[in-house]
Amino acid sequence: MTIKLGVPSKGRLMDKTFDWFGKRGIGLRRTGSEREYAAAVDGVAGVELVLLSAGEIPRELAAGRIHLGVTGSDLVREKLAAWDAQVIEEKLMGFGHADLIIAVPNCWVDVDTLDDLDAAAAAFRKTHGFRMRIATKYHRLVRDFLRDHGVADYQLVDSQGATEGTVKNETAEAVADITSSGETLRANHLKLLSDGLIHKSQATLFRSRKAVMSDEDRAAMAALLDRLT
Repeated sequence: MTIKLGVPSKGRLMDKTFDWFGKRGIGLRRTGSEREYAAAVDGVAGVELVLLSAGEIPRELAAGRIHLGVTGSDLVREKLAAWDAQVIEEKLMGFGHADLIIAVPNCWVDVDTLDDLDAAAAAFRKTHGFRMRIATKYHRLVRDFLRDHGVADYQLVDSQGATEGTVKNETAEAVADITSSGETLRANHLKLLSDGLIHKSQATLFRSRKAVMSDEDRAAMAALLDRLT
């Protein structure tokens, strides 16, 4: 066997991951075209590179099909229940920063905190006869966060793209989404709640708790992690 390292298969996250490992003397590279998923590792023995989508990596780690994986900390927390029982957070990698936040329309002048949101949600249901809708693709993280902060009268509606536009399109009253600069929120006349930060995400190297390893694999894992300190 070999240690399998899962890395995002395209885009800035892949490029920055390759650079991060390269600065530590470990070369990650494609060996085929962008349509192929062949790849190689240079500079350390016993490690195989596996190119996956960032969204697949949490599940592959949890299933033990890869030993290590690079993905956003938001994706691990969203896709894996009791995530820290399934994976170990090995290294914060210092790129891919984004905040998962809750935002409401600018015109909601009296809604600045989660307590205000809870009151607005109750009033919305009383007025309209249905729960206030929050558009998101992070159902687990948002539900847990709102429960912990006592917000009750809402429903989550799924959004897999252009989440900030759902308020303008009248398919949601508020949003919970990833933002890095806040420009898209401002462009859609939305404001972040003052206590509406759910999670500060960044690219992270995770290790599977379930992946099977031989003695040789453990030695290869130790050698690799030692290079990354």
